[in-house]
Amino acid sequence: MPGEAGVPHDDELPSFKERMRRAAHALLDPLVSALAAIGVRPDHLTVAGLGLSVIASIAFFEGGFRFAALLLILAGVCDILDGQLARRRGAVSRFGAFLDSTLDRLSDGIVLAGIAGYYMAHLLDLVIDPRQAVAEISRGLEPRTWAVVSLTAITALILSYLVSYTRARAEGLGLDCKVGWFERPERMVVIIVAALLGVGPGMPAALLILAALSLVTAIQRVTHVWKITRGAGMDR
Repeated sequence: MPGEAGVPHDDELPSFKERMRRAAHALLDPLVSALAAIGVRPDHLTVAGLGLSVIASIAFFEGGFRFAALLLILAGVCDILDGQLARRRGAVSRFGAFLDSTLDRLSDGIVLAGIAGYYMAHLLDLVIDPRQAVAEISRGLEPRTWAVVSLTAITALILSYLVSYTRARAEGLGLDCKVGWFERPERMVVIIVAALLGVGPGMPAALLILAALSLVTAIQRVTHVWKITRGAGMDR
């Protein structure tokens, strides 16, 4: 049933994520204009975002969580700007989209590898310095805790890749798979918020959230593809 003139239906209203995206684009629009004016290309920003992620990974490995969070914020700004600049310059291309997605996956892997490396390095420190190990055990921190957190980071990495793969594979088969609400921006926000809290319980909790919600999103996509193939009789 049509609604009043000029009043959109609920299903026509933009989602919260879409409203946030539009707000971010509007906020960054003057910067996009300035970058276009001085000849910056979208690929430059894509590569800059990767570079910032690499430095953030090193910062995580060295225990500089808050500094790493600031770098990831800048990398996220680059990730928004590259697509916006491409549209402004009329330089949207298939290769540009391919490069952006590929480097995003590389950035994700590097960042989580840096976080996992920090916890593994701390475990190694306990092996080298038994007194530090005894002090932590007396506070209820078993050495294996750090190995578990490191493995959780690796698990989060695997599952975040699964989220991306399920969509890419479905679209490679010609199927629409824009479902699932925990995607790369949400993953980055969780990591950044945890990192801003510094070294402590925030990051292990964030990694558990990251792994769990990435798994849920991957399952959402598998279920969606099943419904539009076997469930709808497309594979019969």
